[in-house]
Amino acid sequence: MENKLYYQDAYIQSFTAQVVKKEKDAAGNGYIVLNQTAFYPTGGGQPHDLGSIEDKKIVNVEEIEGEIRHYLDSSLEDLGKEVTGVLNWERRFDHMQQHAGQHILSAAFDHLFEYKTISFHLGNEILTIDLETENLSEQEAKIAEELANQIILENRPIEIKWVSEEEVSHYSLRKETKVKEDIRLVIIPDFDYNGCGGTHPKATGEVSAIKILAWEKQKKKVRVQFVCGNRVRRQLDKKQKILLELTRSLNAPELEMAQAVLRLIENGKTLEKVLEQTQESLLHYEAKDLLERCNTIDKKKLVSAIFQNRTIQELQNLARLITIEDETSIVFFISQNENRLQLVCARGAAGTENMKKVIGNVLPLINGKGGGSDSFAQGGGEALISGEQMLERLMKLIE
Repeated sequence: MENKLYYQDAYIQSFTAQVVKKEKDAAGNGYIVLNQTAFYPTGGGQPHDLGSIEDKKIVNVEEIEGEIRHYLDSSLEDLGKEVTGVLNWERRFDHMQQHAGQHILSAAFDHLFEYKTISFHLGNEILTIDLETENLSEQEAKIAEELANQIILENRPIEIKWVSEEEVSHYSLRKETKVKEDIRLVIIPDFDYNGCGGTHPKATGEVSAIKILAWEKQKKKVRVQFVCGNRVRRQLDKKQKILLELTRSLNAPELEMAQAVLRLIENGKTLEKVLEQTQESLLHYEAKDLLERCNTIDKKKLVSAIFQNRTIQELQNLARLITIEDETSIVFFISQNENRLQLVCARGAAGTENMKKVIGNVLPLINGKGGGSDSFAQGGGEALISGEQMLERLMKLIE
């Protein structure tokens, strides 16, 4: 197990080693290999360590073809040189807490409900495990969390053992190991026996706490989100700040916050409905006003207008109201929105003009796109001409 000093002691914060290889990978990224290292490479659901080698920052650590490659932010010169590696201890210990916490929580689900963990991911903010079950109740999650925290409170030792394939059969493993020789077991006596290459503290008490945040069904499994150790405190700090801000903003005590938010949502929905009804009424009045002021050509009412920053939906609704109100009407609406033009062309049921063809004739003038039917079409494009010029072209097509 040379070249993997972190296997010997997860608490190593600095070490000395010799540079035995200096190469570039297939992508042209330079890396070095040391004769021993305390930097953990990405693997087993756990991200790589960070830190420095001779004051050059570590940007990635990978294990490829049996060697651990250290990618640095700048080149390290001498091959064969003895160097000092310094780990980012805060990140290392965080990963130790999270990974050990995952073992404990996965074992709790297994012991209590026989829900197997089929995958694990350690992210920057939260962890996830995928459980081999299609459903997880709130009560089950609560019981598993309580058992996990009880194991932490008991401060049980976390033991590391190297065993052979023959020896591993003497242990009741939570899941089958993938490797067949030099098997590394992480053991919490009388609770969890698991093959793992990750970094872990010496006792469960150092995990500090476990808190399940949420879970969701994904196909035939359940994904559980949780945090361990110092991340529990950070989550509490974050949520407490948000809760205090809401308490002040809504003028409601913490215990009544849920009801206050629900009332606010319901009031918002009510106001949205009132606003929609008001806007609909205003559109009716606007439609009637436009009809009263429009020109009549060959016994057809030609309604046209240029607006500023009106949505295409508003133009469509207004055009529909007009063509329903007067079946002889022809409608041309243009909205100038910053550097774009949007058009709506419509006619009433008594008309014969093809609005799809009409809009198709003018959209090339603005590099536009659009479509519709014989009676109703819409589109938009760049404001390469003014709204007035566009309206003039539309009028000529009808005339």
